[in-house]
Amino acid sequence: MVGGVNVGGVAAGVAVLRAALRSVPASPGVYRMLDRKGDAVYVGKARNLKSRVQNYTHPAGLSNRLRRMVAETAALEIVVAATEAEALLLECNLIKRLMPRYNVLLRDDKSFPFIHLTAEHNFPQLTKFRGARDKPGLFFGPFASAGAVNRTLVALQKAFLLRSCSDSVFNNRTRPCLLHQIKRCSAPCVGRIEGADYARLIDQAQSFLSGRSRDIQQRLAAEMDQAAEALDFEAAAMIRDRIRALSLVQGHQDIHVPGIVDADVIAAYQAGGQTCVQVFFFRGGHNWGNRAYFPSHDRQLAVEEVLGAFVGQFYDARPKPPLVLLSHPLVEQQLIEEALSLHGGRVALVVPKRGDKKKLVDRIAGSAREALGRRLAESASQRHLLDGVAAAFGLEPPLNRIEVYDNSHIQGSHAVGAMIVAGPDGLAKNAYRKFTIRGLKPADGAAASSIEAPTPTLPRLRGRELSAALANPPPQTGEGRVGVTPGWEDGGFSSSGGDDYAMMREVFRRRFGRALKEDPERASGLWPDLVLIDGGPGQLSVAREVFAELGIDDLAVAAIAKGPERNAGRERFFLPGRPPLSLEPRDPVLYFLQRLRDEAHRFAIGAHRAKRAKAIGQSPLDEIAGIGARRKHALLHHFGSARAVARAGLAEIERVTGISKTVAKKIYDHFHADG
Repeated sequence: MVGGVNVGGVAAGVAVLRAALRSVPASPGVYRMLDRKGDAVYVGKARNLKSRVQNYTHPAGLSNRLRRMVAETAALEIVVAATEAEALLLECNLIKRLMPRYNVLLRDDKSFPFIHLTAEHNFPQLTKFRGARDKPGLFFGPFASAGAVNRTLVALQKAFLLRSCSDSVFNNRTRPCLLHQIKRCSAPCVGRIEGADYARLIDQAQSFLSGRSRDIQQRLAAEMDQAAEALDFEAAAMIRDRIRALSLVQGHQDIHVPGIVDADVIAAYQAGGQTCVQVFFFRGGHNWGNRAYFPSHDRQLAVEEVLGAFVGQFYDARPKPPLVLLSHPLVEQQLIEEALSLHGGRVALVVPKRGDKKKLVDRIAGSAREALGRRLAESASQRHLLDGVAAAFGLEPPLNRIEVYDNSHIQGSHAVGAMIVAGPDGLAKNAYRKFTIRGLKPADGAAASSIEAPTPTLPRLRGRELSAALANPPPQTGEGRVGVTPGWEDGGFSSSGGDDYAMMREVFRRRFGRALKEDPERASGLWPDLVLIDGGPGQLSVAREVFAELGIDDLAVAAIAKGPERNAGRERFFLPGRPPLSLEPRDPVLYFLQRLRDEAHRFAIGAHRAKRAKAIGQSPLDEIAGIGARRKHALLHHFGSARAVARAGLAEIERVTGISKTVAKKIYDHFHADG
């Protein structure tokens, strides 16, 4: 090892690259470095692929980061492109899709919401829209958040009285809805406004969203004066309210620079080895909000390199404005500008040096600095809590990954196991996992457990008997709960029809059996430093059994159980070889562990409910191959229910319209396979 780099691994990686050089062309394209599992560790682009790959075969001139990357390389794949600009676009797309760990990664897969003005209707609809903009009509945005677009929509409804209801609701209205009563819709559904007048409102709204807000306000002010002179004070008051609504939209424009109509402003600030990138959206002269990003990157990369990679990935499959103002010049800025201009209109990347635009960029860079400061403070607080957990449980710090497990089911049906992950940056939601419980039998190749926990069978207790039973649970004997009445927990009992122990056993076998298979050396950073289980000593015993089966003897594990009467704040923690411990009720570490337990519970219940809701909409007919929506509808229309289809005879099924004798035989055999 030299500088934390495996010298033998570097030599092996260099050999792989030199062997691949024989077939690498001297043309533009994209190269992917793959590890032994076939996963991409790095994606890069080059004007000359052969020359770029050859650079990696001289490790003496590489940084430690690049030497580590070469050491992990087991294969090389290339894709030839027509130009370097096209290679850059392909590189950005592959980085977002493959997430190689040695690239700068923009961990964001959310689309931005738009305002959609529909077409193909006499009275167009104004609504929020998210997704591919392939519907007819006009789109305005993007907006930084759903909250920003919702506030704008409400103000626009007040200002222009445009409908927001769907076409089906519009066509079936017989009287005005509540939105008309509160003066947010002109009620075209029941003829309260003529088509020509509604079209005029549409033109005004379109002009306002396109940046001609001053003209609209002046025109409305003239109409209000005319109505007042004609003594039509009700109409004048309505126009006044519309002007106020427009002023409300403009009142949220806390950042406005003359001359900026359609542009994005992207500013970055770097400190502590991390970077915050703030993006502000300006469309039609309006500021439609901002969003902060924290791309993942090597601590040694300069802010110009991070910002260049960010811009390329950010505009992959996203709408691009004609102007992008930047806080720093990008590495290969001219090439990035050319690539962004390939599909659609020209995009100009500008780093302002003076004037109002420079002041705007500096102000947004200040926002990035403040956001990064808050994140670093939160990370320090999170690290302090993780160190507190290590101290409370007697573990060696630092803890970089805690996995929390829980199950959810109803009487054993639709059972789901859940795993959440927490680390120095908080909850890592992209690492959450759901486990659909497949069965209660041991996994293939796994030995049967030495301590089985049968399905709880509790006596029917009522009234005082139940209260007494809860207050005096059966005595526990032994750490593994041998001799404990099944179903009893610390401070209460579970009367579910499912075997929680077997479910937990299956989850751990699948999670850690796969980890041993894919990463036996634990080099990926995806192994936990602590496994936390929602449960008592029984669940802890199950986890230890599975770890023993798999040969894992160095993984810290603990269980968190609610105390007497299941009160939060009186939790007890069970660790192997130690008596149960409790933390002070106001200890921040206790609050932290409670939040982790509650998040695992929330995630498990959400997964269970989604699975249950999906099952409710399913039919036994869905299990029959060849029965599509049309035949299913015909069967249900004829028999009334799937149960009636199952009871029907072959001759009766053959009489259904659209069901041939062959299909009828298949349906009958499906429901009478045992007969």
